Amino acid sequence: MEIRKEREGTLSCPADEADLALINQLAKSKLTAEQVYTFAVRLCDNEVDRDYERFDEPALHKLGDLFVGKSGIFDHQWASNGQTARIYRTEVCFEPEKKTSLGETSCYLKGYAYMLRSEKNKDLIAEIEGGIKKEVSVGCSVERSVCSICGSEMGSCKHQKGEAYGGKLCFAELRNPTDAYEWSFVAVPAQRHAGVIKRFGTLKQLVETAEQGACLEEWKALEQQAELGRKYLGALRAEVSRLAALSDESLDAEIFSGIAGKLSEPELLELKRVYEKQMRSKYPLQTQLQDMERAADNKAVFLV
Repeated sequence: MEIRKEREGTLSCPADEADLALINQLAKSKLTAEQVYTFAVRLCDNEVDRDYERFDEPALHKLGDLFVGKSGIFDHQWASNGQTARIYRTEVCFEPEKKTSLGETSCYLKGYAYMLRSEKNKDLIAEIEGGIKKEVSVGCSVERSVCSICGSEMGSCKHQKGEAYGGKLCFAELRNPTDAYEWSFVAVPAQRHAGVIKRFGTLKQLVETAEQGACLEEWKALEQQAELGRKYLGALRAEVSRLAALSDESLDAEIFSGIAGKLSEPELLELKRVYEKQMRSKYPLQTQLQDMERAADNKAVFLV
């Protein structure tokens, strides 16, 4: 049974070494980060779509394996000159704060794709970045299409997709994918959220755009912890600079302070330990009771 499902959203994401290693498993010659443009695509999810069909969670995992290495094209036109990108890895992502219309935790299949930075692809990359090329559709085949009302193979029973029976929506649950053909940029996706995932400039922008109270509160708590960390490191750097100046009077305090400002906490703690040891050697502690025999004859040594 052939299935085509559309989704919405892309996300530009620079390739790191791990990504390049996966990309080069698909490439004929070794590619560098400068040669490739990478982005993430939301391929399909577990929500009932416009065709009154949906993938169950195991199907998304299976599709993830099948889509690695598959080409991205346009409008499902299977022509070699229409190949634009290729998926090099996938993952199933969960959205615990979001529920499907069936009350299940929302999850979706995310694909990471690459294309060459070439004159031919320059306009397409600009359209992806500008949000013009956004919606995508997947082409695949599944072993079973099950009626949500009676559990029979869809089409073998009297129930019709999109109709309600006893207040329950009839849809086809797509199970056990057997092949993934391609994914395609389309104008109108069947699945409402499939496509190129939106890019956010910073983590803070991501949290603010999500408009989730819990996320914002966690972000504020992290900011407070970060500020405390900065104050701690500032005090540690000042203490190390002070100990260094006391240990070595020939040291240029301003230059050393600048150096200390670039050191990490473990480096600062080690310097602090070394300088404290030097200080104890240079300025040993003096006790009142240095000579117990003399102290017996001279009670003045006990005076504070």
